[in-house]
Amino acid sequence: MPPLYVVEQGAKIHKESRRLVVTKEDEVLQSVPLIKVERVLIFGNVSITTPALTSLMGQGIDVIFCDQYGHYRGRVVGATNGYSTLRRWQYRRVDDAAFVLQTGRAIVRAKLHNMRILLQRYQRERARPELQAAIDRLLDLMHHVERVRSLNSLRGVEGAGTAAYFGVFRWLLRDPQWNFVGRVRRPPGDPVNVLLSFGYTLLLRYLESALEAVGLDPYLGCLHSDAHNRPSLALDIAEEFRCIVVDSVTLRCLNGGQVRMGDFSRQEDPERPVLLSEAGRNAFVREFEARLGVPFTHPLTGEQTTYRRCFELQAQEMARAMRTGDVYRPFTVR
Repeated sequence: MPPLYVVEQGAKIHKESRRLVVTKEDEVLQSVPLIKVERVLIFGNVSITTPALTSLMGQGIDVIFCDQYGHYRGRVVGATNGYSTLRRWQYRRVDDAAFVLQTGRAIVRAKLHNMRILLQRYQRERARPELQAAIDRLLDLMHHVERVRSLNSLRGVEGAGTAAYFGVFRWLLRDPQWNFVGRVRRPPGDPVNVLLSFGYTLLLRYLESALEAVGLDPYLGCLHSDAHNRPSLALDIAEEFRCIVVDSVTLRCLNGGQVRMGDFSRQEDPERPVLLSEAGRNAFVREFEARLGVPFTHPLTGEQTTYRRCFELQAQEMARAMRTGDVYRPFTVR
């Protein structure tokens, strides 16, 4: 089931019988049966009534709050499950240096593999030496993953792979007007980075919810270190999905014209130098949700699935690894 996105500034969400209704100045903008809502994402100046919020929490439906520009602010969830035994195992595993390194290796190897596959797909069309050099570099780093003996060294390999990948990302964009020179997060200073950051925020919220649903603590991970208000385990699993979900959607939006240069504006605020318009944000969200709903055959199980379902499967796989101490099996594409 897709989430309910509410981006209209000044809108109000309330509950009528068994439906969520979004209105603005007495005009109904959306009306959705509660049973068809997976989560609610609210952007900016949007209000929600207490009965609606209570009903959503009672049904285990997350309500995620972002500012008008897509920056995450917080989430409201209902009562979490009582899988205390699983969390005890998780706390033990993340204190086990061998398990942490083993899990981190699996995640980094999968990330490098998936980035390499995406570049290979574009290389078949573009045939650029820069892309081939990055593809070869990623393969070398995948081999190097097995030789590292510390988490810091592993993070260095992951960082080198990310640098190689984003170093050639501009060659995946058809129009040179986008002028992408590298990944910049805080703050994203160009349109491409704005879309990437927005997409990664959406991805992280999906994975955080999936981990909580299986009983894991999303704030206690392996590859990503502990930090205040950082969902480290969700960030761990996000690594294998970043390029094949968010980067793919970003490229589709920019190369296909769903998001245009006119959807971005520059301002003097150093914390938000580039803003994405409401129309551009809506276009990106449509493509993002469409990507999550495309059916394909899971490479491990052989079942028909979607990326939305894959998030749940990987949370379950992480729970299995935490319980048993076995190697975590990340999601990789062919």
